Amino acid sequence: MGHGGRMSSADSKWFAAVATIEHCVLCGTYGIQVAHSNQDRGKSQKADPWLTAALCPTCHHEIDNGKVLSQLERRGMMDRAIVLTFSRLVESGLLVLGKVPKRPTTGAA
Repeated sequence: MGHGGRMSSADSKWFAAVATIEHCVLCGTYGIQVAHSNQDRGKSQKADPWLTAALCPTCHHEIDNGKVLSQLERRGMMDRAIVLTFSRLVESGLLVLGKVPKRPTTGAA
């Protein structure tokens, strides 16, 4: 929704794909929320849809509002959760690499 607040079809598909992950990517608890990264964002701004993670409500709260970890530690947790979410989507076949650009060739051999 980093597009003026409107959700595109692609955004909806991304959220639906993340929502298929049934267990928190950090702690394994059943029942997730699609959690946005809020790095470099104001209070009401949301990150791009692909910067989301499949988190249980407890992990989501700890990352967004927790008082136990530092801001740097919470950001690290969210970054890890996003990577793990991508990994789960690839493993499940919901995230597939499209066309791979050819590498430019140089004249030197």
